Amino acid sequence: MAFKTMQAPAEIQTAYIEAVADSINDDIPEWAEPQPLTSKIEKESYPIEALPLSVKAAVEEVHGFVKAPLPLVAASAISAMSLAIQAHYDIERASALNSPTGLFLLTIADSGERKTTCDRFFSKAINDYEFAQAEAAKTEIKNYNADMDSWEAKRGGIKDRIRTDAKSGKSTSSQEAELRELEHDKPEPPRIPRLLYADVTPEALAYDLAKKWPSGGVVSAEAGIVFGSHGMGKDSVMRNLATLNQLWDGVSLKIDRKTSESFAVHGARLTVALQVQTETLNSFFEKSGALARGTGFLARFLISWPESTQGYRSFTEAPDSWPKLAAFNRRITEILNIPAPINEDGALIPQMLTLTPEAKIMWIEFHDGIESQLASGGVLFEVRDVASKIADNATRLAALFHVFDGGIGAISEDAFERASAIVAWHLNESRRFFGEIALPAEIANASRLNDWLVQHCSQNKTHFVAKRFAQQYGTVRDAARLEAAISELESLDRIQIRKDGKKISIWLNPKILNKEAS
Repeated sequence: MAFKTMQAPAEIQTAYIEAVADSINDDIPEWAEPQPLTSKIEKESYPIEALPLSVKAAVEEVHGFVKAPLPLVAASAISAMSLAIQAHYDIERASALNSPTGLFLLTIADSGERKTTCDRFFSKAINDYEFAQAEAAKTEIKNYNADMDSWEAKRGGIKDRIRTDAKSGKSTSSQEAELRELEHDKPEPPRIPRLLYADVTPEALAYDLAKKWPSGGVVSAEAGIVFGSHGMGKDSVMRNLATLNQLWDGVSLKIDRKTSESFAVHGARLTVALQVQTETLNSFFEKSGALARGTGFLARFLISWPESTQGYRSFTEAPDSWPKLAAFNRRITEILNIPAPINEDGALIPQMLTLTPEAKIMWIEFHDGIESQLASGGVLFEVRDVASKIADNATRLAALFHVFDGGIGAISEDAFERASAIVAWHLNESRRFFGEIALPAEIANASRLNDWLVQHCSQNKTHFVAKRFAQQYGTVRDAARLEAAISELESLDRIQIRKDGKKISIWLNPKILNKEAS
């Protein structure tokens, strides 16, 4: 890894090295085996066989042409299912434990992996549905606009009479009563399905869910809603993350605004399917501090971190027909055409699905197996925030599989087994990502210092560097952060600190340099 750091003049570097070398015994003692800075989790193949057969067929058909990473293609299909189904069904996994069926999915990938293309294929039915609903509502909108003009004219007339009578000292009680009565007759705007969002702030999204249509999905290859600049300054991070958390939970929330109408969201359902680059996500971590994980925000996502296919996507002619994808979109259309269960207040009242007794036993075993690994020393300890919600996500996905396949009654063992295999794969992806890239600040600084030491020692054919030199010219220059990074590297047998009077030097484990040289 190359570092763009301030370069000390060659004579200064030589002076530091010679000065320390003169005062320190050059005999290098026996070193312990250096421990890894991060836990390397092996990649696993995406369990495409666990998808319902019709979904698997559509994913394979699209994947064969687009050649995007398979997990990315599958996420596009699953997000379309989530968006179509979430308005109609919730899932009860146990007594007093129920949740929406909407999913949050996050693909960590570079720009150009063709997520937008995949979303366009699998969201075709949703786009067509939105367009058809907007067309059908044109007359209703015109009627509403006319009714609203009439209402505002009546309201203006009453207010004019109140002002006139008030100026002449007459009673205005009858006009005030008339105005109050008129408020009850204010026309309600028609609710026209708006399902797909791309670039919207969490607050604006919540407003649309409250006032326009209570089910929506943020599907984007840019991820600006969360990880970009929209409202995500440090002062508002907590509020925005809390809004999205509550929408995932399916609970009511209230948005207080200083300059416009405050509002409440009841009975809303949300799907989120984002792609974000590693650098953007790490920048977000730096900006938000511990909030992204501390609030449980990222724990709600099914994360994937697939290997890029760019450079290996040889040209393929588009097929003459897409029978598997067409079947997938027909099923999405069937679900969307079922009237959404919306009450008079505009809130969804989804039907509650349950697990069969056999599927519930399987869910309990899955839940307890995960739980047993969350304690200190367990394999899931470092991602216990994500793991603690994985059993919830498993039942959500099982419900989607059940409904999409036309299941009747309670959710079967087969649906849950398939869903648990998929979410277990996503959990491993979270372990990979958080174990290798999304590091706590003290580990990240230790990693940066380690890489700089390796580069410096390799280039200068030495095993050590003066601590003062490392602070002045290295990548971790803040004194407190440098001390923490040194302490971390010492505990992992990657460096030793040696003192000779006031001179302090950092010695790099030669086994690390030997590995670099080989």
